[in-house]
Amino acid sequence: MGGIVIGCMNKVTLEGKLIRLEPLALAHVDSLAEVAFQPELWTWYFTPPITNRQELVALVETALKGEANGTMLPFAIVERATGRAIVSTRYLNVDLAHRRLEIGSTWIGADWQRTAVNSECKLLLLTHAFEQLKCVRVEFKTDSLNEKSRRAIERLGAREEGTLRSHFVTHTGRLRDTVYYSVLDSEWATVKAGLQARRS
Repeated sequence: MGGIVIGCMNKVTLEGKLIRLEPLALAHVDSLAEVAFQPELWTWYFTPPITNRQELVALVETALKGEANGTMLPFAIVERATGRAIVSTRYLNVDLAHRRLEIGSTWIGADWQRTAVNSECKLLLLTHAFEQLKCVRVEFKTDSLNEKSRRAIERLGAREEGTLRSHFVTHTGRLRDTVYYSVLDSEWATVKAGLQARRS
């Protein structure tokens, strides 16, 4: 793959105007605990909701195990004005041989939803994926019933690709259909311009 730098998922800090994406660590638990126990954050997860500090620590430890085996790179999103970690997100299902990854497992405290924080978070993650890691494809997925998430992904400029039926068994026993979206490197310039405009 001459000239391609992909093949390494080193920890990285990504700096924006409003937020900073730091490598997720157990040190972020106290700050994340201030927003993580809002029940509505976990409505559409197929795993049980996070309700206490012990469960939050286990969630972070699971993310760190994924980082250690090279399948994910988790971040805490820190509000620059306050220094608080208000969001968690990850690169998931990393397949550097085929130059693709997924952005997901994102949960945002209610006070920051539908603000520029999410746009800037996705701008930073996508920029790093396409311009530093040289990905050709970045994926997103969500519950087919989660209209709020679907509209948010579409506003990013991602293209809907299809639905995997009965893809997950949720913690309630419901069979979840999962909708997949993607952005390709050939689409990145247009998507980037849109995200930059929304962040301004």
